Parts: sequence; structure tokens; C-alpha cells
Amino acid sequence: MNKRGIRLLLGVVLTLLLFAVTACGTKSGGDGGGGASASPLAPSTAATVKPSDSPAPSAAAEGGPALEAIKKRGKLVAGVKFDTKLFGLKDPVSGKVEGFDVDIAKALAKQIFGDESKLELKEVTSKTRMPMLTNGEIDIIIATMTITEERKKEVEFSDVYFKAGQSLLVKKGSPIQSIADVKKGTKVLGVKGSTSVVNIKQKAPESTVLEFENYQDAFTALKAGQGDALTTDNAILYGMTKQDPNYVVVGGTFTDEPYGIAIKKGETAFVGYVNGFLKSLNASGEYAKLYEKWIGEKPPQ
Repeated sequence: MNKRGIRLLLGVVLTLLLFAVTACGTKSGGDGGGGASASPLAPSTAATVKPSDSPAPSAAAEGGPALEAIKKRGKLVAGVKFDTKLFGLKDPVSGKVEGFDVDIAKALAKQIFGDESKLELKEVTSKTRMPMLTNGEIDIIIATMTITEERKKEVEFSDVYFKAGQSLLVKKGSPIQSIADVKKGTKVLGVKGSTSVVNIKQKAPESTVLEFENYQDAFTALKAGQGDALTTDNAILYGMTKQDPNYVVVGGTFTDEPYGIAIKKGETAFVGYVNGFLKSLNASGEYAKLYEKWIGEKPPQ
């Protein structure tokens, strides 16, 4: 090869070397720094993900596995009373169950699904409600259930959503006007599994306590003369006076009965979700509307 050919060959080699060095420098700058030089041809992962594929932290996530299971099923199953006027009472003609607790359950279903109809109501009594929750027949109990330390050993409770107190229901003209009048020989009617039965045995230990399966049975027994007084929470008794004004609530309250929504033991994430729901219900003013609708007065502050 002559000198001219060698010079041409060297020129080509040098050109190729310079091009390679320049290319390497550009690649190094892209990896080390600015997003502008990072592979513009390949779309980022975020750009290819649809909103439904990558949601913000959802109610299901916040509510833990219990809420996830409810959402997957497509409905909330709530245990409510079918025999307690104002809170949960089934109309024998229409079959419709109505009351304050029922409306709370509807509001929770709406919070979860955006549709209050995605709710199944199952009848519970004071005796059956905790076993039904424990064995998975229901997701929650919203059934005039007093929060107690003993019950906390078996279930989780939400924050208090209603404050009641135990009282006495008697026929108009009865000599019983307060707990002080419940003495030896007095027959007091109550419901199995309720705190009211435990309380009356402590407050009036000489009385005779007769226990029934539900409130309607107990009220029927009172009207039939099988007892002198019926005892349970005043809010429940007020419902009975609306059914029959010949019976009145007397003597004020002699216990505190804070109601909570009961949830299966260990489902603390779902408890947190329900507490958030109750706070939201109160803040929106919806709780006050429901309270006035069923109790007939503004809720206590």
C-alpha cells in the first residue's frame, strides 16, 4: 500500500474511533443523570398503567381482609333485631325491616359499595348474635349491643354509636315507679343474653327474673300479666310505649348502655374502617337526621 493509501486508512480509523468515543460519552451521561436523556423511545411503566390497574389506597385495603371478602361477595351481611321497634322491627305484612340500626347498616353498605341495597339483613337476638358473628353467618352486628369488657373478649367493637340506659316498663298506674320499688316478690321480665338481665339481678337481687327469647315475647308476657315490669334499655322501651301507650317507662335510667357495632375478633382493620365511617356519618349530618327520624329528638352532644 502506498503512503496515500495508508493516510486514507488511518483517517478512516481515527474517524471511527472518534465516533465511538462520542457515542459512549452520550450513553454515560444518560444513565447518570437527567430524565430527558433516558431512553425516550421506551414508554415508562407508569405511562402504560391504567388507573384501575394501580388504584390509590382503597377502602378494601384500609379495611383489611374482612372488607375485601365483603366486597368480593358483593354485599354486606348485617345482624339486626327484627323485634325491636325504633331500632329493628319487621313488618309482618310487608316483611320489611325498619329502624335506626337498619338505617345505620344501609349507610355502611352505601359507604362500601355506593349502593345501600347491597345489604342482607339477618335476624339476631341478644342470645344468638355473637355466635352468628363468630361462625361467619354475619359480617357485623348492629343490634342495640352494649359494649362491655366481658364481650370484648369475644368480639371487637366500634366506637359508641348510641348511648342508652337501662330502665323499667310498667302498666300505667303500677306501684313500681323506679328500681327502688323492685323488691322481693316482684316479677321482672327480660331477654336471654342481654346485659339487662345481669344488671337487674345485681340491682334488685330479691326480685324474680323471667327470661324470654326476644323483646316481643317479653312484652307480650307483660301485657298478659305474667310479670310486673319489663327491663331493658330505655330506647327499646320507648319503642314499646309507641306500640301500646298503656305502658310507660318509669324511674329514669340506672345503668349506662353504650351501643357499639360488633365485628369478628381480630378484624381490627375493619374496626378502623367502621370507625371512620361513623365519623364521616356524623360529620355529614346524616347521623343526626337518622337519630331524629327514629328517636324523635336531636342526638346528645
